[in-house]
Amino acid sequence: MRITTWNINSVRLRAPLAVQLLEQVQPDALCLQETKCPDEHFPHQTFIDAGYPHIAIRGMKGYNGVAIISRLPFTSTDSLDWVGKQDCRHISATFSDGIELHNFYVPAGGDEPDTMKNEKFDHKLKFLEEMRDWFTANRKPDAPMVLVGDLNIAPLEHDVWSHKQLLKVVSHTPVEVERLAAVQNGLGWIDTARHVTPETEKLYTWWSYRARDWAAADKGRRLDHVWVTPPLGDKIKDSSVLRDARGWEKPSDHAPVTTQLG
Repeated sequence: MRITTWNINSVRLRAPLAVQLLEQVQPDALCLQETKCPDEHFPHQTFIDAGYPHIAIRGMKGYNGVAIISRLPFTSTDSLDWVGKQDCRHISATFSDGIELHNFYVPAGGDEPDTMKNEKFDHKLKFLEEMRDWFTANRKPDAPMVLVGDLNIAPLEHDVWSHKQLLKVVSHTPVEVERLAAVQNGLGWIDTARHVTPETEKLYTWWSYRARDWAAADKGRRLDHVWVTPPLGDKIKDSSVLRDARGWEKPSDHAPVTTQLG
């Protein structure tokens, strides 16, 4: 099973790029975040025509939104609300082989890493706490599951262009890294990207729109992740970032991440 996650930053605006991605990568399932699209306006036919007729969506006008687009049928789908908000940040699907796929868009957290001064940062930390608690209470480590999405945290030193300079920047602060680690450790999730690429190597999935030449500056962060539970650990065959997608015409600021399970 090949799974791709991508923060598309508007599915209607970038539907042609999504089709280009599907043609190039050929995933079995594509998980999107920041679709920014109410369910009634989601471009279903575009994906059906591309050979992906199984679609689970949860969207809203202008913000957030998640989707799972698959050429494999689902046996069931679900979505959950977090921190008391109905803001379309999670959707899940179960496949006939029993694999349960969870797609998340974790809040970005604003600019100030202080819960007293910044409600968005407080929301982010509480969201991560609820993720940890929900999985610990409702799922077991021996269940075959995949967790993907824009988790909006670059946890490791070489997941950012400058560990020292970003320690006080939201997405790489110690408290965020600690909360994400608690989610990961709860069920023993395996980070597929770092299973394949050593932690000593730089690896990014996001480059800011603010950089005039993002490729030359290469000031990236690894915000997008694919995790699997231990039963799928020995099935990880590959994990890759389609960096070229960041250079497509009118691109998202995120690049797609793909994991191959064999």
